[in-house]
Amino acid sequence: MDLNPHIMRKRLPSPNPSDHTSTSFSSSSSVVKRFGSTDGMSVSKLVAALMLALPAIFLLSVVLRRPQFDLGFGFADARVLVNPGDEPIVQKEASGDGNVNEVLRAQLNATLPGSEDVKIVQPSKNAAGDKLLGGLLAEGFDEASCASRYQSYSYRKDRHRKPSPHLIAKLRSYEELHNRCGPNTEPYKNAVKLLRSDHKDVDSSDCKYVVWISYSGLGNRILSIAATFLYALLTDRVLLVDEGKDMKDLFCEPFPSNSWLLPLDFPLTKQFDSFNQGNSRCYGKMLKDKAVNYSTNSVPSYVYLHVAHDYDAEDKLFFCDDDQSLLSKVPWLVMRTDNYFVPSLFLITAFEQELEKMFPEKATVFHYLGQYLFHPTNAVWGLITRYHQTYLAHADESLGVQVRVFDPRPGPFKHVMDQIRSCTLNQNLLPRVDVKASGFTSSKKNPKSTAILVTSLKLDYSDDLRSMYWEHPTSNGEVVGVYQPSHEEFQQTEKRMHNRKAWAEMYLLSLTDNLVTSAWSTFGYVAQGLGGMKPWILVKTENDTVPDPPCRLAMSMEPCFHAPPLYDCKEKRGTDTGAQVPHVKHCEDVSWGVKVIDPAHDEL
Repeated sequence: MDLNPHIMRKRLPSPNPSDHTSTSFSSSSSVVKRFGSTDGMSVSKLVAALMLALPAIFLLSVVLRRPQFDLGFGFADARVLVNPGDEPIVQKEASGDGNVNEVLRAQLNATLPGSEDVKIVQPSKNAAGDKLLGGLLAEGFDEASCASRYQSYSYRKDRHRKPSPHLIAKLRSYEELHNRCGPNTEPYKNAVKLLRSDHKDVDSSDCKYVVWISYSGLGNRILSIAATFLYALLTDRVLLVDEGKDMKDLFCEPFPSNSWLLPLDFPLTKQFDSFNQGNSRCYGKMLKDKAVNYSTNSVPSYVYLHVAHDYDAEDKLFFCDDDQSLLSKVPWLVMRTDNYFVPSLFLITAFEQELEKMFPEKATVFHYLGQYLFHPTNAVWGLITRYHQTYLAHADESLGVQVRVFDPRPGPFKHVMDQIRSCTLNQNLLPRVDVKASGFTSSKKNPKSTAILVTSLKLDYSDDLRSMYWEHPTSNGEVVGVYQPSHEEFQQTEKRMHNRKAWAEMYLLSLTDNLVTSAWSTFGYVAQGLGGMKPWILVKTENDTVPDPPCRLAMSMEPCFHAPPLYDCKEKRGTDTGAQVPHVKHCEDVSWGVKVIDPAHDEL
């Protein structure tokens, strides 16, 4: 079993038989004095009844003070939640009767033997208490409709970062644009009419748009939406998101007053499946066919941008200044991408100044945009908070371990487990165990506790860690609990509950104090970015052996762009885009990929 002693409340002290005897005799004496000796038989019966009742009373008190354990591996019901005012409350069971919150709160606050040792856990790790995240979030939302938006700060460790004033101003400006030009507005209706024509006068459109097509796995979708939104900020376009089959269930609306979801009656929706590199409106094909004229003011009403991992050389010209100049005239850009293409936006000359002002600490792009855009819906937030309060909130420290193995063979793999152990122990992320000790060796009254949150499609990796810390005591007396919310066995893209759990687990990982992630995994990228952490990345294994070293500390918390264009737009030839500027370097886990770093702010 995997019981965490740190979350256990102290039980009532064992009854002292002499105390019971003393109390009973005292009571008997008072009764005799009151009624006289002639009632001796009644007194004896009363004393006997009291003696029989005391064990039952004691047992009831122990049960009432017993901590709640859940030995399953699913999303368990939490016993302590936080309301919007940050007051700790006890969750009312769905099957309970009466005002359970008030009854249990009274129990917890009662002056009983040992009650001073009962720990009421507050989830807050953010001492600043800034629910607007330094101005990143706008006020005015209905808090009940999306509890996570203004509650998440209290679950996340404050890493003392603040968004730049320019980024805040840019977001407020964008919100005004989205409100003015978003779905069901007159500018939107006018822009939709343009889709029925082949060309237009470039000066006649009030608003321009970029439409993101739902594509790929959830981690890729989150990263690519963030990249597309940054592109919208840089080009003064309105972002509209194709919700696909499950986007509405996962994320709250991020913008006040108007939806970010593409209306269901959008004229091009039925064509999305046919948009590919061979489509006549694909920008790369238009360049191949010389259907693009840079010198005319007559431009298509829309262009399809293929910025996915399999894009062609012509598609990659999207990242060139001349092509951006032309695309800026097109009212509608429809994009399919599974990439976090932010690093290549930093290489476009026209965007350099604006990016510098928005992100003076360059390696914070996804950290800020991710926290701004992606707020779990109440259904997902319930999964997150219940699990966090039940298993993680009581620990002194938490470690997230995200395991994703890109191997066609069925796992688990011993070398991967050995790699996880080697990384976490060598980097002092977890305590070592004393295999020679026969029992619990710590003399500390309140030893440090660590909660390990494992996310994996397989259960075996967490089982291995759990067995290690169950079968042997730690060498420093620390207590360790190992928890895994789900084990789905294989990825099930576009399955509703699977994606809810995946999103909840990404978010839970982002709430931990330290993080170990798997190479190449966008799941881990999302967690590290939201949490503002530089993770230890497990090096991709080869030949079923543990790499040396088994893991590397990331240069920054930014995700990796797995498919950069590797093209010099000015010289019009191939080049190493990871060597052009100091703040865009090759990734630790994907040698040909690139990521944004910030050499001047190494603490990021």
